Amino acid sequence: MSIDFDKISKLGFGMMRLPEKDGEVDIQRVCNMVDDFMKKGFNYFDTAYVYHGGKSEVVVREAVVKRYPRDAFYLATKLPAWEMKKAEDCDRIFNEQLERAGVDYFDFYLLHSIEEGNNYDTYIKYNCFEWGIEKKKKGQIKHFGFSFHGSPKLLDKILSEHPEVEFVQIQLNYADWISPIVRSGELYEVLRKYNMPIIVMEPVKGGMLANITPDLESILKKHRPDKSVASWALRFVGSLEGIMTILSGMSNEEQVKDNLETFENFEPLRDEEKQVLDEVAKALIKQPTIQCTSCRYCCDGCPEKISIPDIISALNTMRMYGEDARPRFFYNNLMDRSGRASQCISCGQCESVCPQHLPIIEAMKEASKIFDR
Repeated sequence: MSIDFDKISKLGFGMMRLPEKDGEVDIQRVCNMVDDFMKKGFNYFDTAYVYHGGKSEVVVREAVVKRYPRDAFYLATKLPAWEMKKAEDCDRIFNEQLERAGVDYFDFYLLHSIEEGNNYDTYIKYNCFEWGIEKKKKGQIKHFGFSFHGSPKLLDKILSEHPEVEFVQIQLNYADWISPIVRSGELYEVLRKYNMPIIVMEPVKGGMLANITPDLESILKKHRPDKSVASWALRFVGSLEGIMTILSGMSNEEQVKDNLETFENFEPLRDEEKQVLDEVAKALIKQPTIQCTSCRYCCDGCPEKISIPDIISALNTMRMYGEDARPRFFYNNLMDRSGRASQCISCGQCESVCPQHLPIIEAMKEASKIFDR
């Protein structure tokens, strides 16, 4: 079954960074955000087994599945290698996902976060590519693919060995396009070589490209004072060929509104705007920040319950602006619900699951010296 691009909205709703209230997902706000999204004709929702501590798929059921006809939306979720200990776990997790989401099938199903090492090895060990095709034959998966955080070489190898793959999801944005770690531009070229439909994640880099420094923001505002900083990042990705849908992990109503405005009357980037973004991207790479996208994969397995992305956010603020009371105030308030940076035991669990391959242990040591003194 080929993918009908005309029916899939260019903007997808990422269910990773949903609004919370008292430590739980705020279902009513999510319902309101979903309604705004659907009313404008957008229809793609992306979740995963591990998002929001395993609650994201349930939220999808309550906010989308129970409230809209099944043929009114497309739903994607993912199989996590790090939750698997034996081949039977594929079916166990998949059946749990069907129950959580309240559906009989998934429109798009992905092997989650393929990269060199444990994740890829696990998917090969348990024959997950073949397993996915069997689920597709049974009608429980409509389209089968994977999300990817590895090297261009591995991506090329997988696509050459698995022609059954129908789409690939990669991290892609104007900052990572030239990043020597993420290498978005190179990954994009590999996918184009195979004419592979592309789903984009992190187009705004976990919100980082919506909150750039004032000097860089002024560069963008000078050219388009009427447009948000985030819209530049989304338009960069939306202007590329071969893009099936672009996921935005929307956390509040304002983000939904701004994203809808960007895509309702989409304007591809002009040549001079591409040059402007290239200038900003080069400046971003030189900044001393830790490139955390707040995916929070590192949090669930942390034995000390450290809210790693929030501590990195405070550390980045201190790196950028020097001695400042704001990140200290933020850090101290965070301690009501997080272990301190000094409590890190260097077990490496966080680094083993980090899609950005960040030196988290060293970051915690640095944060501890600054904030725990």
